[in-house]
Amino acid sequence: MSKESLTVPVRRLASPPRPDTEDSQAVPEPQDGVPADRGKRPAPASGGAGLRLDIQGLRAVAVSLVVFAHSGVSSLAGGYVGVDVFFVISGFLITSLMLREWGRDGRISLSRFYARRALRLLPASTLVVVATLAGSWLFLGPLRFAEYAKDAIASAWYVVNFRLADAGTDYFNTDVPPSPFQHFWSLAVEEQFYLIWPIVLIIALKIFRRRVLLTIPLLALAAVSFALNLQLTESSPSWAYFGSQGRIWELAVGALVALAANRLDAIPRPVAAALSWAGLAAIGYAAVAFDDDTVFPGHNAAIPVLGAAAVLAGGAVAGRYGAAAVLSLRPAVWIGGISYAWYLWHWPLIVIVPAAAGFGEHDGPLRLVAALCGIGLAWSTLRLVEDPMRFHRAFKARAGRGLSLGLGLSAVAAAVAVVAVQFPPSLTSGGERQDTKEVIAQAPDHHAALTRLLEQPVDKLPSNLEPSLHDVAYKRTAVYTDDCALTMEDVKQTQPCLYGDTSAERTVVLFGDSHVAQWFPALDAIAREHHWRLYSFTKNACKIAQITIEYNKGPYSTCDDWRAVTLEKILKMDPELVITSSSNSAKLWGEGDTATEWGKGQAETYRRLQRGGIQVLTLLDNPWPKNNAVDCAVAHPKDLSACARPRSEADPKPDVTKALVAAAKAEDVTVIDPYDWVCAPSGNCPIVAGNTMVYRDFGHLADGFVEALTPVVEDRLLRLFGADLSRHPGA
Repeated sequence: MSKESLTVPVRRLASPPRPDTEDSQAVPEPQDGVPADRGKRPAPASGGAGLRLDIQGLRAVAVSLVVFAHSGVSSLAGGYVGVDVFFVISGFLITSLMLREWGRDGRISLSRFYARRALRLLPASTLVVVATLAGSWLFLGPLRFAEYAKDAIASAWYVVNFRLADAGTDYFNTDVPPSPFQHFWSLAVEEQFYLIWPIVLIIALKIFRRRVLLTIPLLALAAVSFALNLQLTESSPSWAYFGSQGRIWELAVGALVALAANRLDAIPRPVAAALSWAGLAAIGYAAVAFDDDTVFPGHNAAIPVLGAAAVLAGGAVAGRYGAAAVLSLRPAVWIGGISYAWYLWHWPLIVIVPAAAGFGEHDGPLRLVAALCGIGLAWSTLRLVEDPMRFHRAFKARAGRGLSLGLGLSAVAAAVAVVAVQFPPSLTSGGERQDTKEVIAQAPDHHAALTRLLEQPVDKLPSNLEPSLHDVAYKRTAVYTDDCALTMEDVKQTQPCLYGDTSAERTVVLFGDSHVAQWFPALDAIAREHHWRLYSFTKNACKIAQITIEYNKGPYSTCDDWRAVTLEKILKMDPELVITSSSNSAKLWGEGDTATEWGKGQAETYRRLQRGGIQVLTLLDNPWPKNNAVDCAVAHPKDLSACARPRSEADPKPDVTKALVAAAKAEDVTVIDPYDWVCAPSGNCPIVAGNTMVYRDFGHLADGFVEALTPVVEDRLLRLFGADLSRHPGA
């Protein structure tokens, strides 16, 4: 998906929180796997004799929705709402557990609580972390292995959600393949909640005598979290999705149902039955009606959250006429029993198995087959790892041992990841190729030398690739490290963002989105050589044209605000030259033809700049590769031609390009078409020229390639404007 499409695809890549099963559930587990008598009225959530089989079935529904959604089953595209169902279940069960302990012992032991959590979660999760790390090393290639290892470490210590939330704000991460550890984010969210809630509950139990008053701190926590959820969904979707601060309210809803458990018996059985069915229907509706385009979590998350709460509340007294009629069926109960382990295994299998089989990451049928194979692994993990550790007498009686085991397992998983990074997987490559930067710089005709390099096919990844693939993908120029390329949310530039010869008299301004910022390595070098001050005014995905485009299902208003502020700054600076460029791929917000409106908006910006007597140069958008060029090179190191693209297919919006050229001609603005700098005269647009990657991702030129182009760009600029920027091309 194009970054310039202004979507933030962080939500669906690996969203489900894991199904959490405590040692003690809403009611004690039956022994020897014998289910409680389905004919009896289920015990209330506050305590009782029978297992709430409907909760096990609800777990099965939730994990199945998540697995099918991640496997690409289009009819259940909204299955990611299983995330929210699991959060509610977990909040309900663990609060019930603590309330029973308080009622039985008059106290809640934090050491026992955290020991139970460690014994329940860490043996299986440590196994999956290590296995996933091994699969990543073997099959996912060397490019992102170091990042995956960092994800493994963050997963082991329950902070991976913060890492994912922060990565989601990186504009250049939007087309990066999902981490095989991404699904561990939900464990982190829950454990962060459980660092707070037991302490809050203990304090509240000591302060308040009446049980109803215990809801006060929980309601406050839920209200603040829900408000943050709404705000973050609007301003920072990745933090709304992965951050614990905007998710705690979902666990709190489950905890509120547990606090109300002693009053649930007052609900008439027909009403309770209807309530449980309505809750299950709400979950089903969300799974079918929602999809990747649904704004989530936000207010939409309330549907599955309240639905799960209704199933839990109604199921306590509804008996066989409620949703328990289907949720308590033996297959559902069985799946619910292995749901935690199935959740742990399903995502690594979806990510790694297609890669191991030589298929693309979006191979739907294979993803589904791989995820379903996780059922067998889940059952084995439950029987051979989870249960033996949870119920071993060496740990059950002594909380300290359980805590020590948990810390030890987390440390082992992290240590394995640290060691693995020291021995990264290798990448098969070809022999040495000509040094791109050196060949162009030393040639008497720089452009002719570039053309010869582009015409020479590079079929195998050069052994002397410079910069390395990792540096191409992850290293950024000063414009980004200095925070001079504004994010989607920013409007004001806090840094001076002055480069080139900072003491010079003549001034050049870069103005546009990331597709003008990508030219910084060449333009900064040229500015220093010819004594120009170079100011950078760039904002991710923001066009210079006077149009409003779509972002996150709404108008990209921060772009409009930034553009207005920046134009005023540029006019006050009165530079000799403004160099503009932007990606020509975006969706217009509102009515009208995109190309027509874009052309009109571009012409309006040109007129405004030229009324101030400023010369304007437009660099048209560069040709785009088939997909993420770096990932393609890793996948096809011996057949790079599979990643090349014909020039005729390399423009994602040729109608927009045509409109921009017409607008520039009408306003007498100089235009440079960079296609001849990227594609060979034969029409082939390679991803490697000489020993240098041409692209750094799916649409941006690589910094190393732009740096190598410096003499070519310099020749063109000097012919057009002169070294002192006094020449007027249109004169």
